[in-house]
Amino acid sequence: MIDQSGWYQRAKHVPSPFFDKRSDASDISLLVVHNISLPPGQFGGPYIEQFFTGKLDANAHPFFKVIHNMGVSAHCLIRRDGEVIQFVSFLDRAWHAGKSSFAGREKCNDYSIGIELEGSDFVAYTEEQYQALSALTQTLMARFPAITAPRITGHQYIAPLRKTDPGLVFDWRRFRQLLSEKSQ
Repeated sequence: MIDQSGWYQRAKHVPSPFFDKRSDASDISLLVVHNISLPPGQFGGPYIEQFFTGKLDANAHPFFKVIHNMGVSAHCLIRRDGEVIQFVSFLDRAWHAGKSSFAGREKCNDYSIGIELEGSDFVAYTEEQYQALSALTQTLMARFPAITAPRITGHQYIAPLRKTDPGLVFDWRRFRQLLSEKSQ
């Protein structure tokens, strides 16, 4: 399901310019779950894709004036309806984690894959998102065996005091249950 160049075949491909080469693609060993909504708290629309591809119009919403030149990306976005959009090859380094550390190792972008869920810290995620996330995660775990269940985390845990996503509404128990069901 992931081709040789690192693209998920079940995803819509919208390449981002905001990435670079990993120093060691064999080091991919962490999955980071995030959330995003643009404008904040609103779902749907083209703004997340525009943001991750450098095409966000700063005049479309007051908040966009603050973020339109940030130059960030994630490997994938999972929309509310479960659609997966991939912006960066898994073999490349997306710019999603920022200043971060996991298990004492800094610079999580170097060795992680970043998946954004369209959502916020305060609105429950959809069943379609949990299904798509678990299917994608199973595919990633098969392709990158160093990503194991204990090496799947939220942005809030690798950048505490700085980030809060995917938020307390993310149902880790439900997600892990789906992962275990799909692996049987």
